[in-house]
Amino acid sequence: MFAALAKAFAQLDDPRLRRILLWGVGLALGVLAVLGVVLWFVVVQLHLFSWHWLEMLFEWGSGLAIAILMILLFPAAVSATIGLFLEGVAEAVESRHYPGLPPPRSQSVREAVGAGLKFVLVAILLNLAVLPVYILGIFLPPLNFFVFYGLNGYLLGREYYETVALRRLDAKLADEVRRRSRGQVFLGGVVITLMLTVPILNLIAPVIATAFMVHVFESIRRREALA
Repeated sequence: MFAALAKAFAQLDDPRLRRILLWGVGLALGVLAVLGVVLWFVVVQLHLFSWHWLEMLFEWGSGLAIAILMILLFPAAVSATIGLFLEGVAEAVESRHYPGLPPPRSQSVREAVGAGLKFVLVAILLNLAVLPVYILGIFLPPLNFFVFYGLNGYLLGREYYETVALRRLDAKLADEVRRRSRGQVFLGGVVITLMLTVPILNLIAPVIATAFMVHVFESIRRREALA
């Protein structure tokens, strides 16, 4: 596990990964800039006050609030835009560390949509299931800490595992392999959750997480002697 994480961090010097990071950050800035301009335009068009000085104060205050909101949304926006390029991250890691692999399998739209819907359903059901525990955790704060990392460790481990596993295995076999190696996938998910909760690191965490999970998956795949 630690070796896989070390390899993931070590590959951050790869120009292909740096290009993906730059694209992700650039797209996030562009989207947030457009969103901020639209929100500012809406505020300016409201004309809520008849007194000019009060209207100006409202507009400037709203502008400051919008700027703060964009800053707060930036990490999530970067994660979302980088998520569009995770296939490229997996390719870069495989080409450097596993050059003998055959070309990845083509994933049908039906399979991709099915896997996505299944994951969303599992995430919703699990979050509903632990909601009473979160409420109880208001009075026992350490409980929420363990529930948060446990639940998200499972969900993120599964999500990133499927991102890389479905490039090599069909959905049924990928699920069977994950179940047999659930402990390793879960621990990988906890590591990813930790990275996503660390400021600054969370900006590049999706890239590191994907590279990390490629190594985890390859260790599982080779241990099970899968083609």
